[in-house]
Amino acid sequence: MHHKTFAAAAAGLGLVALSACGSSGGEAADSTTVTVVSHDSWAASKSVVADFEKRSGYKVRILKDGDAGQAVNKAILTKDNPQGDVFFGVDNTLLSRALDNGLFQPYEAKDSGTVDPRYRVDQAKHRVTPVDTGDICVNYDKKYFADHKLAPPASFDDLLKPQYKNLLVTENAATSSPGLGFLLGTAAQYGEKGWQDYWKKLKDNGVKVVDGWEQAYNQEFSGSAGGRKAKGDRPLAVSYASSPPAEVIYADPRPKTAPTGVVDATCFRQVEYAGLLSNAGNTKGGKAFLDFLLSKEFQQDMPLNMFVYPVRAGAVVPADFTAYGPQAKDPRTMAPDRIAANRDQWVKTWSSLVVK
Repeated sequence: MHHKTFAAAAAGLGLVALSACGSSGGEAADSTTVTVVSHDSWAASKSVVADFEKRSGYKVRILKDGDAGQAVNKAILTKDNPQGDVFFGVDNTLLSRALDNGLFQPYEAKDSGTVDPRYRVDQAKHRVTPVDTGDICVNYDKKYFADHKLAPPASFDDLLKPQYKNLLVTENAATSSPGLGFLLGTAAQYGEKGWQDYWKKLKDNGVKVVDGWEQAYNQEFSGSAGGRKAKGDRPLAVSYASSPPAEVIYADPRPKTAPTGVVDATCFRQVEYAGLLSNAGNTKGGKAFLDFLLSKEFQQDMPLNMFVYPVRAGAVVPADFTAYGPQAKDPRTMAPDRIAANRDQWVKTWSSLVVK
């Protein structure tokens, strides 16, 4: 999801180690290394990864390939000669594209039975393993609304009102997973015909569209640590329900309350999956890594690293995380087959309505 280690970048904590990209090519696939291809927001505690390496005997190498949308497209283009063994970070908005293009081979991870049934997909073939979940939602800058004595918007409809003109920034649905999630949320809300009309009005009300999450949240949004530094002037941004806890946890000194809030009624539930790449060089290592992703240790490590919720039943979420970023109570959702049937056409239509 995630576009989430944003806080690290935003707060300038110099967590450079997280983004050290392995070189693709160079090292030939070998049976002692598991190479994991992911998006830029992959993050895990060193100790947790070290535990896996010690127990399994494999060394883990992470390759980061941009926003989730870009990373999936690149994996599809290179599937005959993949960059790695496992791909992590394809979400429910893009899942059918990966499956239809033969990106993954079947493998049922060891603890699959512990996964919340709501997040299970592809039960006949088990080509992907659910790993985490989170909500894509409009975030707001509390200070802006307090200073302007204006109530923040409380719904999709509110975003069309004149008092919120030129305040919202979102990501391009064609290039960004939160951008696509937000589009799907409006389709879930207004239906087949209604969403296009909604976006026409949103455009008339001055919505700004940028390529990816990083730019929207860390540069344009006035409520983020990065946005304040960059003099972002949009007090509404499409991000995650878990962005407020990240703003608190990475701030020094820590504020008592989050500087940003979430418009709960705009949330769309995202689920992220991992899978064994079809032409993986090290299938045995890849399978061991997929088992590890569902282990209690990894699942409980995720919230404060990638700012997502575990899918494993009984995994404990840190109090800090839930205090500042509760999951949406009633998120919009959409069945994977409905996304598959409509996504590409909707994105095309959206692009011609909003971007051109």
